[in-house]
Amino acid sequence: MADVVMGKDKCGEQRLVSLPLSRIRVIMKSSPEVSSINQEALVLTAKATELFVQYLATYSYRHGSGKEKKALTYSDLSNTAEGSETFQFLADILPKKILASKYLKMLKEKREEEEEENNNDESEDDEAES
Repeated sequence: MADVVMGKDKCGEQRLVSLPLSRIRVIMKSSPEVSSINQEALVLTAKATELFVQYLATYSYRHGSGKEKKALTYSDLSNTAEGSETFQFLADILPKKILASKYLKMLKEKREEEEEENNNDESEDDEAES
């Protein structure tokens, strides 16, 4: 297992987590079911989040095109979210990038299909009434 790199705070002391605990507390408190947050739970959530992000990045790098470029790209993360069953829940958060023109074309085609379906439904209703 890789060695855990510890972050440093403003005073130069080592910290167990790198993510800002105050931000994580705000996110956790945004849930209506949460009334208070134990400090240990906060630190454990921060550490678990860091480990998850590290695993996602490592997995995406190893299974993506990043190895050839020696870089991790958004498309590597997106492909991981789409292709891996483990990360499938991230597919909405990390969608594949598409050009605006391509999106507009897809939107137009979808509207045309819906109009055709509505026209077909109306013509079937008219035939049923006859």
